[in-house]
Amino acid sequence: MPAAARWKLLTALWTVYLVWGSTYLAIKLAVETLPAFLSAGSRFLLAGVLLALILTLTGRSIRITRRELIGSGVLGVSLLALGVGMVTLAETRIDSSIAAMIAGTVPLQVILLRTLARERVGLATRLSVLVGLAGLALVVIPGGSGASSGLGLLIALVASISWSLGSFFANRLPLPKDGFVASTWEMLCAGVFLLVLGVATGEPASLDASGFTAQSVAAWLYLAVFGSLIGFTAYAWLLRHAPISKVVTHQYVNPLVAIALGALVLDEQLTLAVAAGAALIVGSVFVAVRSENAAARRLRRSPGIADVRGTPADRSV
Repeated sequence: MPAAARWKLLTALWTVYLVWGSTYLAIKLAVETLPAFLSAGSRFLLAGVLLALILTLTGRSIRITRRELIGSGVLGVSLLALGVGMVTLAETRIDSSIAAMIAGTVPLQVILLRTLARERVGLATRLSVLVGLAGLALVVIPGGSGASSGLGLLIALVASISWSLGSFFANRLPLPKDGFVASTWEMLCAGVFLLVLGVATGEPASLDASGFTAQSVAAWLYLAVFGSLIGFTAYAWLLRHAPISKVVTHQYVNPLVAIALGALVLDEQLTLAVAAGAALIVGSVFVAVRSENAAARRLRRSPGIADVRGTPADRSV
């Protein structure tokens, strides 16, 4: 690989590592003074509008069919509104590192869904799922997360399940062929959904702009511009220019970045049980990704194989 191409690859990869890993910290800082649903909804709405503007200025049409709009809306609500939006709500009650560890089990949950759907999944991959879910139990069992509330843990778990279901069914939905266009509408739909949800839950009544801190507002802007727009652009570039085996490494690097930032910036403390759970989750995701990549390579080398499902990469934004 030429030096220039390698530099671009490493830049995009580390952008996804650091930016998406840092979103858990940014969410925690944002919800210190900003309402959860309204801040998450406006974040996605701003990112969607900016991406639509960029696509339009570069001559790419964002027009889609009604079926594609419905598919994008369903996926946007599942991944972003319920997935990320609920994580935002959960972080009003739990540490950012705990939220990251629970979200880190998404690849394992997707593999579990594939197993339940009777898809071919290797033994090593299935065993890694069991180990990872045992690690998840160490994170969410009563008393295993320190001062984190049970309700916050439950909300974060529901959010991860919603993301897993969206990832699993994404290929079955009618989506625009252009991934950037699809993500534009997913973010717009998720933004509108979360704003409506915020109004329905009474967030505007308790809104006090004078109480917003510069730190929370800066974190919100970071989530909209870096977490959604720049992070996704780097991820989309990687999907087109890098082996999927490299792209999906973010699935076990992001939780590590989130845990480190939570400890360094927020002084979040991990109990021994939670630390063990984190090690089991990250290790099992690493094993699952490696096993899935190896299985995909074997299938590609086999004659007569035309369609191969690779690693369960998500479509994070």
